Amino acid sequence: MHRANAAASAATPVQTALKVKTMREPVLAYIGLGANLGDARGAVLSAMEAISDLDLLVLTRKSALYGSAPIDAGGADYVNAVVQVQTRLKPHALLEQLQGIERVAGRSRSFRNAPRTLDLDVLLYGQLELSDTLLVLPHPRMWQRAFVLRPLSDIAPELVSAAQLQAVAEQSVWVL
Repeated sequence: MHRANAAASAATPVQTALKVKTMREPVLAYIGLGANLGDARGAVLSAMEAISDLDLLVLTRKSALYGSAPIDAGGADYVNAVVQVQTRLKPHALLEQLQGIERVAGRSRSFRNAPRTLDLDVLLYGQLELSDTLLVLPHPRMWQRAFVLRPLSDIAPELVSAAQLQAVAEQSVWVL
């Protein structure tokens, strides 16, 4: 019996890594996309395609593209969107995959709120509340940003109240 248990519990490093990075049941998650350098519109649209190509993930909804003025920063206007995904990736694995897409798009993190070629944020991951050095869920500033709430309300109106939209109504956001 002991040998059978040992053999059954032995896993290759790849299997172990997949177990650590994946969930058994898919989770509904929301990802914010934004860019304001170069071809920002193209970067956001390409990122949507790259997200839909990720393993263990299905892109189920995407918002319209929105324009927004930078908040707490300078630079050109942003192009923003939100996508809904069903994923079996655990939150940190999802973040890691999104950061890989950002790197391919030339993202650099020179300073807080710097202009960027692409920014991908995990906004919500099911009902999970999480706070560590790498990831905070729900995203800590999403409720203060019209460029997140407007596109999120496009694809998941049940998640955004009229009061939340009213609280950010003074922020300039427009459909592209």
